Amino acid sequence: MADDQTDRRQTVGRILILAVGTIVAVFAGWWAFVTIPDGSLAVLLGVLLTIATVILGLRFAGRIAQSRFPGYNVAEVAVEGPISRDGGGRFPSTPGGAHADQIVEQIEAANDDGNVSALIVRLNTPGGEVVPSDDIRLAVERFEGPTIAYATDVCASGGYWIASGCDELWAREASIIGSIGVIGSRVNATELADKLGLSYERLAAGKFKDAGTPLKEMSGAERDYLQGIIDDLYDHFVTRVTEARDLSESEVRGTEAKVYLGEESLELGLVDALGTREAVEDRVAELLGVSAVSVVEFAPQRSLTERFSLGVERVAFAAGSGVGRVFTREGETGELNIRL
Repeated sequence: MADDQTDRRQTVGRILILAVGTIVAVFAGWWAFVTIPDGSLAVLLGVLLTIATVILGLRFAGRIAQSRFPGYNVAEVAVEGPISRDGGGRFPSTPGGAHADQIVEQIEAANDDGNVSALIVRLNTPGGEVVPSDDIRLAVERFEGPTIAYATDVCASGGYWIASGCDELWAREASIIGSIGVIGSRVNATELADKLGLSYERLAAGKFKDAGTPLKEMSGAERDYLQGIIDDLYDHFVTRVTEARDLSESEVRGTEAKVYLGEESLELGLVDALGTREAVEDRVAELLGVSAVSVVEFAPQRSLTERFSLGVERVAFAAGSGVGRVFTREGETGELNIRL
């Protein structure tokens, strides 16, 4: 009942502010552009300027109403597509991936918004770069309030890493969950180089500086070195999940980096509950101790040029760029690609 009364007060408050703003704008515009000038042309121009003034007044009043009576108490941030630092990545990654830096900014903006009491992180991602995924997880952990990760289609690898930073993880019955593992890959182009008459000449300082270079065969020591990096990242991933999900190390390693549908994920303890978006909002309301919540999505603002460019990229990708994805670990030269 108290929540309903609060909603009504906010609605009435917004309407009153808009009404007052409109009336003030009409009188100000009419006085400035119609009453003062003389002549029919001046009157016509005055009417047009009055209309413009009213529109500006409405926009200004609307901003005041939104700031005083926001009408939302929960923020939602989306992580969609392959995760990388800038949302792009190297060819042939899918255009319009998850831009880690922008996602972190939106989470921080939600945390700084005094009207936001909880955070929903909507996940639909196959994973991606290691450090950008961890940056998003850390931003979620810093949020001051309940946090729920909601997996739609896919919450795998780097996406699951992010979800481990939330208080709860919800999914759908047909969601694909898991892939708790790390993968590294390199192209071995030595045979192709031989056919083309190309040879590799090493100019490097440090035994392992060129480990993974595609134009030469890897030595056993180089392979052990690179595998050790991947093993260390995997150990860290397992530890993170065991702490976040209250699972044993053997249970996490037992998943063998496989993916599971929602029902089996629930049985394995990889998710907390299955449900629709409405069920997630009901759960957030329960955590906040209110009867219902109002959710607003925090998303980066894109210019018209950026939106047009993104649309062109997606069309081009769908037309024939394929389904391969390559993610480069930050700080590496590009010969070895490591991703969650």
